Amino acid sequence: MPVIDYREVLKGLLVQEGMRRQVIHLSQEAPLEQAIRCTIKYKVNAILITDEHQAGLGVVSKTDLMGAYYAGLPLSTPCSAVMMGPPLFCQPQDTLDFALDVMRTQKVHRLYVREDGAPRAVGVLAYPDIVGLLYRYCHRCERSLRTLAAPGKTLPDQLRLREVMTAEIYAHQEEDSLQEVMEGLAAYRFGAVLIKAATGLPAGVVSKTDLILAYKHGLPPDTRAQSIMSAPVQAGDASAPVVEALKTMIFWDVHRLFVYQDSPQNLVGVLSLSDVARFRSGTCRACLASRIIS
Repeated sequence: MPVIDYREVLKGLLVQEGMRRQVIHLSQEAPLEQAIRCTIKYKVNAILITDEHQAGLGVVSKTDLMGAYYAGLPLSTPCSAVMMGPPLFCQPQDTLDFALDVMRTQKVHRLYVREDGAPRAVGVLAYPDIVGLLYRYCHRCERSLRTLAAPGKTLPDQLRLREVMTAEIYAHQEEDSLQEVMEGLAAYRFGAVLIKAATGLPAGVVSKTDLILAYKHGLPPDTRAQSIMSAPVQAGDASAPVVEALKTMIFWDVHRLFVYQDSPQNLVGVLSLSDVARFRSGTCRACLASRIIS
């Protein structure tokens, strides 16, 4: 029986090839307002909280900041009051497969990177970093749509959004309060929620970023979702190639893309960067091994 040597994108790649080397950190005495400003300025989903030697003590994520907003904590509250810890670490020489396994089993969205025995983090690896690496790999691949455009070349069987998306959409109404939205996001562990108009059609999206900005600006939790939602809804056709969706998400700096069937008004699922990263493969069927073993 012949041995089929399928290609696995992440095979042999190390954490140091995908990690970001800029680690945004604050002291445990820093106020929540400063943590919000850092997440927005540096476009990160979490801040590492460190001691005087820059050793990691905990993490304050957008989820934690949203929880502080929901609990009515003042913006002057120190980060130590809401941080989760201890942070999880990996090493630069660990494989990306190993890091993904840890992220999946521990149900975290990022790992901090440090050298063996050193207290200070030298990098951070999150789902967007892994997806960016996958996209760059597929863009350069000899079997990609870009390189196979020449006459006589055979196009690969591209993965479509419908095959990778999560076929579940959690939604709120425009009239619902931010408090209700926060309760839903916390219960379902989502990063954003679809907002529907009274007609039932998609009207916008409220993300954790929108909520922590509302917190920073002093909006009361009974404010209507309509007042802070982002519109229009970013969506892709279910039959579109995954690589095109990744390009859109990276260009617009969004972590999720809603998926529609036939019409942009008929949303049938959502594609997140974490979905793509957990899939472990490239964007066409030239890469199958990681999907078989995951």
